[in-house]
Amino acid sequence: MNFRPTRIILAMCCTIALTEAADAEETVLRPWKDAQGRIIQAAFVSATADSVTLKMADGKEHQLALARLCAEDQAFVKSQTAAAPAPATAQGAAPAVTALSFNRVPVEKRTWPENVVVPSKSIEIQVVEENPTARKCLYRSEGFEFTSQAKLMPSVMKEVARTFESTKTLVASLPWGVICQPPEGFERYKAELYETRKDYIAAGGPENSGGVYMSGDKIFRVPFPSIGLKLLGKTYAKDENYDGGTLIHEITHQVMDAYLTFLPVWVIEGTAEYTEMLPYNAGKFRADAHQKGMKDHIQEMQKRGYAIEIDNLEEHLTMNRAKWSGIANTTNRKMGELYFRSVLAVYFFCHLDGDKKGTRFIKFMDAVYGDTEAMRTFFKDPRVKHLEGGRFSYPTNFPPPDMKAETAPFKHIDLLLDGRSYSQIAKEMTEAYKSIGVKIFVN
Repeated sequence: MNFRPTRIILAMCCTIALTEAADAEETVLRPWKDAQGRIIQAAFVSATADSVTLKMADGKEHQLALARLCAEDQAFVKSQTAAAPAPATAQGAAPAVTALSFNRVPVEKRTWPENVVVPSKSIEIQVVEENPTARKCLYRSEGFEFTSQAKLMPSVMKEVARTFESTKTLVASLPWGVICQPPEGFERYKAELYETRKDYIAAGGPENSGGVYMSGDKIFRVPFPSIGLKLLGKTYAKDENYDGGTLIHEITHQVMDAYLTFLPVWVIEGTAEYTEMLPYNAGKFRADAHQKGMKDHIQEMQKRGYAIEIDNLEEHLTMNRAKWSGIANTTNRKMGELYFRSVLAVYFFCHLDGDKKGTRFIKFMDAVYGDTEAMRTFFKDPRVKHLEGGRFSYPTNFPPPDMKAETAPFKHIDLLLDGRSYSQIAKEMTEAYKSIGVKIFVN
């Protein structure tokens, strides 16, 4: 059967190397349950980063995506691989990678960073091509490739790259567990810079936007005026209005691309607003100053006339993409309200909820990471055939993980609720913000 998703996730966010467990001959048949509750009897044989090999009662071995198993069986596989000794290596060969050396840091051991500084080597610029006549100039930093319609001064290109690379470093440093890696088939993340808004809109940029990340072709697009570039002679330089805020927001979307299909829109926009509101200067994010950044953002929004409120918390946290778009496309004001409410919710779950360490939110993001791994594993399976136009086919007995816009983003919302009603969380949000000197209305 054929299937055309709203957004196909092909990116691999990280590789977790797992060593093989004990010899299969030492194992016995046990029940294995998948995420849909179906049970089979099989013996554990071995595991890799994203799959497990099981031996059936008839002696035949089958490889399954690890993410397709229930949480309990995934934990069992990890316990088996973690317990296994590393296999010996031949002299001169690279040492074997054990389960623990590349495993994800447990939620309880993750911490929020203080200062996040981009490595200097990340912003070393390689000039690949400069052809202003053809309106094509190509530059590269460590993790990004930039196509510009005009030649940029070296200092300007370095500053632009600094913002991109810094944002990637920040997202990777947060305890959300996002491991940033370009989409499949891309050596680097891609960005396109346009001389005018007219050029930007002609390339698909929304008319009411200052920049946009398009998940369809995996490209970030932004016009020069949005970031404050002016023409000096034959090259562009920064003017007094240079601003990286628009960049930070959209770059966050870009480096979290593998997650977007599986996140509610409020998390997608709230996390981007979160990174944008952190104090930033010349390649350094003051991540430890998140409370000051949030309060400054709230004050700025108040000056613009926005109310500090989330009217109907349940509706906001469960809003699907169609309804969100319908509201956001009404006016810029409505869009601003949605973004503001989203960052209020994200900040609460990251810093004010429960143990104030963001544990529930981190667990939620880890569950979403499991979805991205399941999708990556599915597309790497040889039974999946890639067709033209982004379509693909697969056997009817090997369906893809759920990535429907109506259901996929809300599969793990219960991890945030943690047994609480929306009205209870609304009350907790009000009290939590009050504890840091912010009066907020949530119902």
